[in-house]
Amino acid sequence: MSATLFANARILDGRVDGGIEGHVLVEDGRVKEVSDKPISATGARQVDLAGRTLMPGLIDAHVHVISTTVNFGLNALLPDAVIAFRAARIMNGMLMRGFTTIRDLGGATQGLRVAWEEGGFDGPRMVLCGKAISSTGGHSDGRGRYDGRDMAYLESRLGCLGRIADGVDAVRRACREEIKAGADYIKIMANGGVASPTDPIAFLGYSMDEMRAAVEEAQMAQTYVAAHLYTDEAISRAVDAGVRSLEHCNLIEEATARKAAKAGAIACPTLVTYEALKNEGASYGLGPESVAKIDTVRLAGLASLEKMQRAGLTMAYGSDLLAEMHRHQSDEFVIRGRVLPAMEVIRSTTVHAAKLLRMEGQIGTIQPGAFGDLVVVEGDPLKDLSLLTGQGKHLSAIMQGGRFIKDQLGA
Repeated sequence: MSATLFANARILDGRVDGGIEGHVLVEDGRVKEVSDKPISATGARQVDLAGRTLMPGLIDAHVHVISTTVNFGLNALLPDAVIAFRAARIMNGMLMRGFTTIRDLGGATQGLRVAWEEGGFDGPRMVLCGKAISSTGGHSDGRGRYDGRDMAYLESRLGCLGRIADGVDAVRRACREEIKAGADYIKIMANGGVASPTDPIAFLGYSMDEMRAAVEEAQMAQTYVAAHLYTDEAISRAVDAGVRSLEHCNLIEEATARKAAKAGAIACPTLVTYEALKNEGASYGLGPESVAKIDTVRLAGLASLEKMQRAGLTMAYGSDLLAEMHRHQSDEFVIRGRVLPAMEVIRSTTVHAAKLLRMEGQIGTIQPGAFGDLVVVEGDPLKDLSLLTGQGKHLSAIMQGGRFIKDQLGA
């Protein structure tokens, strides 16, 4: 694999406040050298960035690449081949926005990852939980009130977001089966949700014993549990059960945020999806029972960021978009920037997200040994976070594993 030397870059990866001037050599798919002095690299392609911003490839820590419609039940009934090709297109769009790594929070399988590893399509590297685990009627249950079909048929399909497990023994078995199938971590639905038809937001999806069983199974497999959560009560219970990754957290209170921070948990807010659902959800077929729930969580979103920031709770970047709304993925930067310092927003998609994915030193950073996942930004995102939006139009280069996916840098 050829080598590339980025000279005179403004390096911005979140490890320090602001950017630093330097030079970066990428060789054999990884960052080989970073220096504040010129680097000699015979045979490497040399690119003078002339002060442009060089960032690690962005990380979105909450996506659903198999969500090709907003209706969970209908999505699960689509042929697997249709879902796979749509998911590949969705992931290619993410990569072209600069997201070189994603964490899927329910639905994507080891098969999709193998197809990517074999070069079947260009997309972000994937961290997976397999199918999200839910109680009957919970956020992974896409059946309506009058749909009495056995979930087993739907659960076997690629387009199904999750699976059902009721009771401690069933939760244990589900966790073990997902880990056997290649899951990197476990996802549970511990609160009601917007896009699911029969669970009001305040519903508590699992008993304490069921959540503790999931956490124990994950710990035995040397990994962790992520939980879908909105209400303060649900978040507090999840922290008590040992859940590490707190998804959404729109209705969190500051005391619970401090408790979560002390426990070493990490939050992953996903505010852009509620804006998109509010504006476009109904037009894409989101049911009226779901539309009615959106504002319950949407209107509290920005305040939740402020509470978590004051409490010292680490926050990673997430978008959680569905169907055609994936195109809004990068708008999360601007939404967060309304109440958070730009540097903290940058950290959410770099060092904080890498920590959540347990890939510190490999992604979300520009240092020797890290993957050669890099983006070149035309301008300074610390002054204007919208430079990270616009479907990648302000990114003159996107590199993944040392290979240029997009290259408008010239000679």
